[in-house]
Order: sequence, then C-alpha cells, then structure tokens
Amino acid sequence: MRAATLSTSTLANRSANLLKTGLLLAALSALALALGRQLGGAQGLVLAGGVVLVMNVVSYWFSDRIALAMHGARALAPGELPWLEAMLADVALRANLPRPRLFVIEANTPNAFATGRSPDTAAVAVTTGLLRLLDRRELQGVLAHEVAHVKHRDTLVMTVAATLAGVITHLAQLAFSFGGALLGARRDDEDEGSSALAALGVLLVAPLTATLLQLAISRSREFDADAAAAELTGDPHGLASALSRLEAGNRLVPMDGAAGSSHLFIVNPLSGSGVMGLFATHPPIAARVERLLAMTVGR
Repeated sequence: MRAATLSTSTLANRSANLLKTGLLLAALSALALALGRQLGGAQGLVLAGGVVLVMNVVSYWFSDRIALAMHGARALAPGELPWLEAMLADVALRANLPRPRLFVIEANTPNAFATGRSPDTAAVAVTTGLLRLLDRRELQGVLAHEVAHVKHRDTLVMTVAATLAGVITHLAQLAFSFGGALLGARRDDEDEGSSALAALGVLLVAPLTATLLQLAISRSREFDADAAAAELTGDPHGLASALSRLEAGNRLVPMDGAAGSSHLFIVNPLSGSGVMGLFATHPPIAARVERLLAMTVGR
C-alpha cells in the first residue's frame, strides 16, 4: 500500500475550497433574499427569509431519511455482509468517527452516497451494482470518500445548498404562476415596461445562477473528499481506479430517479454530456484522478 501525504498544494486547495464553499453559500442565501424582495418588497424579503429558514430546518432534521427513502435504501441486516461492515468500521476508526449506519440500494448502477446532519446520525448507502463491480481495495477508497464527507459535514452543507437552490427556483416559478400580480405590485411610478422587463430578467437568471452556485459547492467538496479518502487509506490509486470504473459503469447504466439527488453520489449517476457538462454535479473524473495520483509518493 502506497503512502499519501498532504502537500503544500493540497493544503492550499483545501483552504481555498473551504473559503469558496462559504462564499457560495452566502451568495445563495443573498440571492434567495434578493429574489424575495424583488417579488414583494419588504414583505417578500421577510417571506423569502422565512421559507429559507423553514426549509433548512426540515432539511437539517430529515434529509437523511428523505434521501434513503427516495432511493429505496434498506438497512443492512446484522451479519449480512460482515466484511463490508468491518471495512466501514475500520475507515471510520481511522477518521476518529463512529461507524455510520450502512444501507444497500438494489440497483445495477454502481454508486454510493453518504447522508446525515452529523457523524452521529450519518449513513452510507451503496448499490448492489457497486458491490459487484469493485474489488476490496477500490471499495475501501469509496467508503473512505463517503466517510470524509461525513467528517467534513459535507452532507449537511450540500443539503443546505440544494435546499437554497430549490427555494430560489420555486420562488421564481411562483412569480411566473401569478404573472403580473406580483410584478405589478412593485412598479410604483416607474416606467411599467422597463420595470416588468427587469423583473422578468431577474426571474429568468436567478434559478440558473442558484443552480450553478449549488453545483460549484458540490464540486469543491468532491475534491476535498477525494484527498481526505486517500489520506485515510494511504492508497490514492485505489480510489482513482474506483472512480474510473464507476464513471464507465454509470454511463452504461444511469440511475433512474436520481436527477434531484445526483449531488449526493460519489460519481454523477446520470448520463449527461456535451453542454450539460456545465450543469454537472461533479468535477470531471479525469481531474479527480489526476489530483489523486499527484498525492502518491515514491511511484
């Protein structure tokens, strides 16, 4: 097993990613509030703030149950896969965390995700396709990646980002549904045509901007989780190999019903390509593999 070390560039990348994540979350929050104000003035601002607060509270307490139920994940029965339980327990111990609950999803698509608001409530779900495709070394890298998400509280951060983006999108849809009633309430003595055109521009741009901000957060967290996983296992090659095989597997067998939760998975469970790469929830696998291999010492 090869050793992995934290180089100066790796530490710099991690610090930059943390800063970027904080700024992007702040930008998402500001966008939601600005959209609320655009729709209804001071009252709209208060309403948007209330919706954001309620949705984040719901996400905080119930996101793990929602994510697991959405994909039909079942709790692993005691003694069903003792080697898998032992592998996850070992990785969690290296990360100084309690072992997350382990779930299995009956799906041919090879993939995995972690969820939960804290290490004490965390869960890791793996598909049966993943268990069939990967060898033990690769699987250890995948489990370490998910444990890293738990350790960094990424499961909560990415849920909050997805919730904020969803609130912004629904606010814009609400405005379009009510049409001129909401926009007209704020025209006052301004030129009616230019005011309506500006408001329409905001409604069109806000959901797209929110989506891109959410995706940027998700991508930065994936890079950090890869690096942390390599540290935990001391084997960057294991995870690099797993990512390459998982990318190919998900292109061949995309996951049904994963459009709203694709940011959770270790690799994109959908088969987008071309211009849709702009809206990918994950960094390119080639870039992730390159960073992992750069961590290897004495190759």
